[in-house]
Amino acid sequence: MTDGTMLGQLIAQAEEEGAELTTLRAIAEEAGTVGANRALARLGLEDAGAAKDMAELRELLSAWRDAKKSMIKAVMQWLGRTMAALVLVLLALRLGFPGWLK
Repeated sequence: MTDGTMLGQLIAQAEEEGAELTTLRAIAEEAGTVGANRALARLGLEDAGAAKDMAELRELLSAWRDAKKSMIKAVMQWLGRTMAALVLVLLALRLGFPGWLK
């Protein structure tokens, strides 16, 4: 059972027992806000600078991903050029290129 269905059942049960639906919804909303604030506090994100910190972290992560892509691309290009050079050297040896130099 998910939290949403459990909350819905509890609200329905309380309404049947005489509680006002608006009061129950307000309690559920306040509980959600308190829980979210508690979770943010545990993560150290409750201060006013948290939004700026998260934006900087996202920017840093994006830069890291870009750098990683660039590095992988550069390594693949290097490997491709190395393989092409190796093929040319092997082809020259097969065709007797060292004999042509004599």
